[in-house]
Amino acid sequence: MRTDMDMVLNDTSRRIAARRALQDLWQPGCDFLGSEVAILGGAMSWVSERHLVAAISNAGGFGVIACGAMTPERLAEEIVGTQALTDRPFGVNLITMHPQLNDLVAVCLAHNVGHIVLAGGVPSGATIRRIRDGGARVIGFTPALALGKRLVKLGVEALVIEGSEAGGHVGPVSLTVLAQEILPHLRNVPVFVAGGLGRGDAILGYLEQGAAGAQLGTMFAASEESIAHAHFKAAFLRANARDAVTSVQLDERFPVIPVRGLSNNGSRRFLQHQAETLRRFQNDELSREDAQLAIEHFWAGALRRAVIDGDIEEGSVMAGQSVGMVKAVRPVKDIIVDLIEQAVDALLRRDERLHNTHPESALVK
Repeated sequence: MRTDMDMVLNDTSRRIAARRALQDLWQPGCDFLGSEVAILGGAMSWVSERHLVAAISNAGGFGVIACGAMTPERLAEEIVGTQALTDRPFGVNLITMHPQLNDLVAVCLAHNVGHIVLAGGVPSGATIRRIRDGGARVIGFTPALALGKRLVKLGVEALVIEGSEAGGHVGPVSLTVLAQEILPHLRNVPVFVAGGLGRGDAILGYLEQGAAGAQLGTMFAASEESIAHAHFKAAFLRANARDAVTSVQLDERFPVIPVRGLSNNGSRRFLQHQAETLRRFQNDELSREDAQLAIEHFWAGALRRAVIDGDIEEGSVMAGQSVGMVKAVRPVKDIIVDLIEQAVDALLRRDERLHNTHPESALVK
């Protein structure tokens, strides 16, 4: 007859086995990143700076600095500041359309940044070679299988596939579909999934489809270590998934890059601004070029106003649909621990079902 102690020991053994199974699943991602767990921090302008990046890396994940529109000098300061807060690996996200991209790459290499993430466009083969020749590893984004294969041929060593559920600038396809289209066919490089992720059991599902790890942004934007304004974080706590919507384009002649954020007075005024700009264009008050610039410049500085100044009514409160799962402002370490435990619990639940039907397949016999 099994004693209570036997049951405790068995439960402990099963949990250890489940942790080992999870580690095996994302070990390729950990090996590539040099981290304990294959969880990357999404690069969010004004949010992914030294404090949040270091906190993610110190908690066993992989933080990523969002360079955005920084100058090379400003990026150098941020890298040095991050290195003062952590001795663990972290990366830098560079926008490929930045006019000083080559200088930014040089700054990263000069400061021994081990991983550079190239986003916001298709990087050139020359840029990829420059990074790899300098001793850093290259991560790219792909919204489609064909581009992913092309990037790998160009020398990109790992990929992120980001679904439309993500916050900020997004593509049109959900992560659920992207994973099915890409993961079975790209096995020669680590592929990290992103977009709408807020729980470890969901991450586990993608790992079992072949992903090497996951990237999360929204969950970390509302963490204690995030420098985002208290009003910004409070907006996350109040929001539901349906509140995180993409910007609307009124006229196909004037394209609007889809950006997902919380609906507010600013997003409503953007629609009015587009309508007024279109009226002025149609009345020959504005040229097509000036009308396009007027639309594009509407949000200039809006993200900073929301993140730093706390203007959540007129600013751009970028957030993914996982915002509905943000229930409290918590330390980064607790967020990562919870993600791990949720994945382990999911493995244990499945193991229990297997044990009841096929005892020989259980984690611990």
